[in-house]
Amino acid sequence: MKTLESNAGDYSRSGLPVRRARIPADCAGLRLDAVLAQLFPDLSRSRLAAWLKDGHIMVDGAQAAPSRKTWGGEMVELRMPEGILETDDKPEAIGLSIVFEDKSLIVIDKPADLVVHPGSGNRSGTLLNALLHHAPGLAEIPRAGIVHRLDKDTSGLLVVAKTLEAQTDLVRQLQARTVKRHYLALVHGQAGQDGTVDAAIGRHPTQRTRMAVVPGGRQARTHYRVLERFARATLLECMLDTGRTHQIRVHMASIGHPLVGDATYGKRKSGDTLLDTFPRQALHAWQLGLLHPVNHEAMQWESALPEDFTQLLDTLRSLP
Repeated sequence: MKTLESNAGDYSRSGLPVRRARIPADCAGLRLDAVLAQLFPDLSRSRLAAWLKDGHIMVDGAQAAPSRKTWGGEMVELRMPEGILETDDKPEAIGLSIVFEDKSLIVIDKPADLVVHPGSGNRSGTLLNALLHHAPGLAEIPRAGIVHRLDKDTSGLLVVAKTLEAQTDLVRQLQARTVKRHYLALVHGQAGQDGTVDAAIGRHPTQRTRMAVVPGGRQARTHYRVLERFARATLLECMLDTGRTHQIRVHMASIGHPLVGDATYGKRKSGDTLLDTFPRQALHAWQLGLLHPVNHEAMQWESALPEDFTQLLDTLRSLP
């Protein structure tokens, strides 16, 4: 498909960047939303649909419905919205452990006790606030470029997109399940052989702040393998095929091996003081692999276990 897109330096009278493309004749008869996805492949369908609904995309100078049939030859004008960031979150000078950074990506080694995205009760002091201070341009990217999250008390690696194009590509990689995310998890009990938990996850039917394995939930699959066994716990490596909220925590609890230190899905009293007093869920995102969104080079990063997790394992290994 040939398009007549504008140069990157084209701007509207309001000073906002504009992209233009003429719909090719061979698209005649197709729905507008399908054609937009072909004209602007670096942008997600959901983002284009939202911008079309909000009047940021014009066809021959007029607004149009997503279901409109195209004839070929129409001029599409996409006026990039100002302040794409959905909230009024402010930059904050919070230190970041940056593993890798270029013009498209930032890979962060997140410590435990850091909230990723502002929410109820956590409007400041989050990773998002820190990112806005580190790279002010992220204010023009939805969710400041965050494409996946780690729970507050989970430590380890996550990737942030610095451009719309990179964010769209990374989201597609996540949807295609080509992003490799490996975790280390210390669970209660003696886990048996390596295995897979393939169980749908959704909101708990009565406790709405929790997730659970439920009929009709979203597909979720976690692979795990045994790395080390202790008297009352097992160290596992968990690999995600999907990225549901609290997935590893819910899946491990569902098979009778909740994470050590997990106050939501774990055991309040296991009979082992050392395990029961660990102050957070023993979960660390230690390895992250993906294709670079620009040059498609395979990239991989690793993160050492944080001190609290290391000390817990060392103590367990020293016990008779």
